[in-house]
Amino acid sequence: MNFISSYNLSGIFIGFSTFAIIGLFHPIVIKAEYYLGSKYWWIFLLMGIAGIFSSIMIDHILASALLGVFGFSSLWSILEMFQQEKRVKKGWFPENPKRRKIMD
Repeated sequence: MNFISSYNLSGIFIGFSTFAIIGLFHPIVIKAEYYLGSKYWWIFLLMGIAGIFSSIMIDHILASALLGVFGFSSLWSILEMFQQEKRVKKGWFPENPKRRKIMD
């Protein structure tokens, strides 16, 4: 962390990490909707609240920023999970046949 601070790379590090966190949430939302459906949206809510609360409680600026990005990305994933459900119904993404049979 001293290297990042001493060379003023905090902004670049936060930007890259934000890009990575958002990029990781995309396949997580797709897989969560495929295997679990949108009924487990509350897990993303709990992760979002935990991330935001942790961001408030931590003094270190980099850790706080990354936890904030994680928290708000988790909250945004709730919307994306319901959007993903609509994309599956439109046929843009495959539907999990095993989950469909369980629900019928």
